[in-house]
Amino acid sequence: MANIKSQIKRNRSNERRRQRNQAVRSELKTRIKSAARAIEDGSEDGSEDAPEAVRAAQKRLGKAASKGRIHKNQAARRTSRLMKKAVATAE
Repeated sequence: MANIKSQIKRNRSNERRRQRNQAVRSELKTRIKSAARAIEDGSEDGSEDAPEAVRAAQKRLGKAASKGRIHKNQAARRTSRLMKKAVATAE
């Protein structure tokens, strides 16, 4: 354990940041999974919630990238994969 005052404060702020990042990443995974599931279900019965779920996932990915929670290339890659699934099932 650090005994330098500035390092103690740095450890506290790092822990807060880690928890915030972890929460955002967890939400992203959930949004992407639900969007992928909606895409798969939508291909069978023409459901309208698939485009909305994809849009919500894209929005969260973009926001996380702009805030620095995930790398911008990672957000672009995940968005691209999601859109590939959406286009493949729409055909």
